[in-house]
Amino acid sequence: MKPELIVMLTYNDKTVENALDLFNQMKETPVSHWGFKDVGLGPEEMEKVVDSMNAAGKTTYLEVVSLTEEEGLAGAKLAAECGFDILMGTVFFDSINEYLKDKPVKYYPFPGHVHSHPSILDGTVEEIVQHTREMEVKGVDGMDLLTYRYTGDAPALLKEVVAATQLPIVSAGSIDSYDRIAEVRDTAAWGYTIGTAFFEKKFIPDGSFRDNMMAAWDWVQEHGRAD
Repeated sequence: MKPELIVMLTYNDKTVENALDLFNQMKETPVSHWGFKDVGLGPEEMEKVVDSMNAAGKTTYLEVVSLTEEEGLAGAKLAAECGFDILMGTVFFDSINEYLKDKPVKYYPFPGHVHSHPSILDGTVEEIVQHTREMEVKGVDGMDLLTYRYTGDAPALLKEVVAATQLPIVSAGSIDSYDRIAEVRDTAAWGYTIGTAFFEKKFIPDGSFRDNMMAAWDWVQEHGRAD
């Protein structure tokens, strides 16, 4: 299958102030997955962006990079109150998982040992795979793997995590080239996020955010695996 692009309206791990205007300029594009982080905008502004995305028929994602149980639970409540479809991130806690069980919000936590800011993922591949399996048993809906924040062999890790579960795996963070998109594709991961690389024009140096986004999206349509 072709990996799904999740466009993040974030720059350097923070939601951009003009997220609403930026999305409204691009809501007619075929890109169907959109998100941003829990920092950078207030709850009212966030809800306006989510409302606009939902009205355009998009699937919406809130990514929470906070590491404590209290912060993760606050992010889960924010996702539910604002009307997001999916909560990505947070270190897994049973309390977050249980809170979301009766909410219309799917939970995609981080597998493995995530720490620091910007986030770092460490541990052995075996440990991260085991954590993936444990979270699947506990009933999460998918996982948000910080593939390119890993201190070891990133593509090998992603391949093993994808193979270890039936759940959708999103590769999040530091995807800034066609080579990395191809690596994600080759593991059969469900999807990947890009935000900062579009603002930094990594795909079309003299193009706009939209130009860069569509270049990445078009590349996958042409070079992604056949369904």
